[in-house]
Amino acid sequence: MRGRRRVQILAAAAVTLATAVAVAPAARAGAASVAPGAAASTAQVVSASAVPGAPAPPALGVRGAILVAGSTGQRLYGTNADAELPIASTTKLMTALVTLERAPMTETFPYPGTHFSPDASQIGLVAGERMSVQDLLTAMLLPSADDAAQDLAYNIGGGSVARFVAMMNARAVQLGLTHTHYSTPIGLDTRGNYSSAADLVKLAGYLLARYPLFAHIVAQTNAVLHTGNQVRDVVSLNGLVGKVPWIYGVKTGHTNDAGYVLVTIARKNGMTLLSAVLGTASEAARDQNSLALLNWAYANFRQTEPIVGGSVLARPTVADQPGKRATVIAASTLSEVVASSSNMQVHLQVPHQLSGPLNRDTVVGRAIVLDDGRQLNTVPLVLARAVPGVSALTLAVRFITEPITLLGLVLLLGGTATLIVRRRFHRRARQPTAA
Repeated sequence: MRGRRRVQILAAAAVTLATAVAVAPAARAGAASVAPGAAASTAQVVSASAVPGAPAPPALGVRGAILVAGSTGQRLYGTNADAELPIASTTKLMTALVTLERAPMTETFPYPGTHFSPDASQIGLVAGERMSVQDLLTAMLLPSADDAAQDLAYNIGGGSVARFVAMMNARAVQLGLTHTHYSTPIGLDTRGNYSSAADLVKLAGYLLARYPLFAHIVAQTNAVLHTGNQVRDVVSLNGLVGKVPWIYGVKTGHTNDAGYVLVTIARKNGMTLLSAVLGTASEAARDQNSLALLNWAYANFRQTEPIVGGSVLARPTVADQPGKRATVIAASTLSEVVASSSNMQVHLQVPHQLSGPLNRDTVVGRAIVLDDGRQLNTVPLVLARAVPGVSALTLAVRFITEPITLLGLVLLLGGTATLIVRRRFHRRARQPTAA
């Protein structure tokens, strides 16, 4: 009887426990694309937010733009975000990555003597002048020096800029930058040199996360280069760094074909954002569009953690082990950037009762993150500690020692004894009596 009851309990165990948490939603969305080589003119672009519940974003004068949450990768806004467009000196982000991966910062390179037009951004390197890789990297990222980029590409490429460009394209493929191709390490208007707003933000995020030196350089307003034939003071072309306290880089760019381009990282209110605007009409428009997008995001979004990894979310009972409860925890932390007005709920799906043996970290359920009934994400629920099984001997002893079982045994023994007594009585009664 108890075994049948246990089966019924286990069959009814998988029920849903609901718990509400006051946080908000997030969603991912793609962006439209435009053909490569489109005209460099800009137009006011109005695009809906990629996150439900957020107010409409500002109208931007761009050919392509994106806004991404740095910690979660959520696309909060995008217009022509995957369009393949000229990117000017933001090309140097990939030049920086290949440099950081392949050259010691203390090594010095001789300048190959390449000449640039007077209007090109440069630090005035002369043929044979030796400068450290770190100073060349700084010169390339802050004043966007073309001669510094050429110096790095030529020397890391073993005397071949084309070989260095091949390295750039190989890394683009490895990083999944599917709308990116390079034909120059500098970013001049060259056929076959393009990227997208989405790819630029992805590349910048990769650099910032893995190379503290890169993050340090792009966050500076100016720097001093001590190697080379003379000490040089260089100033960042990114006017938002230093002017806006919550902006920390990353890279500017400008050519006739590309217009004005800016990739930006911002940190405020516990939230990191990465943005890119491409094809703006002027340096002022570049900065205004970037700030409009970032200010809109900080006014209308917040970052939250509806589920924290390791937190205890359920304590189901354990079959055949009276008084024992299993400890069920969230397998990981779920971080979301959400619209400020949203209302998120977390529903738990976990059995009321578990049966051992079960190992630690066994998945026994899931937490479902919802917003107005729409599923946003899930997190596995696992055991914090192993749940041991119960041996057959223990089950047998428990069965025998249960009151109902003992009562049954008493009745059985009593009945058996009564039957034996009766049989003996009847047997004696049938025996003949002596005359």
